[in-house]
Amino acid sequence: MEKRKIIAIINQKGGVGKTTTTVNLSVGLARCGKKVLVVDADPQASLSVSLGISNPDAHDITIASVMQEIIEEGTVSPDFGIIHNKEGVDLLPSNIELSGMETGLVNVMSREFILKEYIRQIGDRYDYILIDCMPSLGMLTINALVAADSVIIPCQPNYLSTKGISLLLKSITKVRRTINPALKIDGILLTMVDNRTKNAKEISSSLRETVGQNIRVFETEIPRSVRVAESSISGQSILAYDKGGKAAQAYEALTKEVMELEERDKDRSRSDWIR
Repeated sequence: MEKRKIIAIINQKGGVGKTTTTVNLSVGLARCGKKVLVVDADPQASLSVSLGISNPDAHDITIASVMQEIIEEGTVSPDFGIIHNKEGVDLLPSNIELSGMETGLVNVMSREFILKEYIRQIGDRYDYILIDCMPSLGMLTINALVAADSVIIPCQPNYLSTKGISLLLKSITKVRRTINPALKIDGILLTMVDNRTKNAKEISSSLRETVGQNIRVFETEIPRSVRVAESSISGQSILAYDKGGKAAQAYEALTKEVMELEERDKDRSRSDWIR
């Protein structure tokens, strides 16, 4: 198997579509024949709920259990805590116990590397591993950035959302400089886009003209859609809930962009190796 791709879906601002993007990109990749694991790294467990876990707090084995096992024993069984979703992706769920893990990591040796070590042990089973990060830049998010090969940044086309990107980019740069020099930014993904409003159009255009000179802004834009919220409540991806709808088509296009990006990176790596 080719080297797995680990992507952290991240933005310290909440409500920008991180979880929705993680769900639908993962299902899109699975529909293209890829083996996919999604990791819910948020104590709010929105990803787990969106993938059909109606009561995450009732689950005894979650990402908190897995990380504790790594801390105490150093190894973990490949299937420990994994839930096989009906839409073809594997899920490592979360619940409120993860909040305690955030605090508990403070006194753990090599605390930034716990999630990376877990993925190192089980990751060869997958083509893609997507990590849904919590809306903060705490120790759990640092763990995700250390474990990841790259990040995707969902961002709404509004002033407050785009303003926070500069802080996030500084944090990513710091992790790259000190812990994970191979970390890349795959791109910024515009979400909840309503092109009927002048403000959204202007911010989208400005973002592409300024930030887009140095960082990729995905061509795909995810439209604002009530159906997306409904799909999350129903525990399904938008690809299953509203097949053929505008949001579903957008996530299919994003999946294609992400896979094409990965192929270009692999081709570049092969060329560098030959030289």
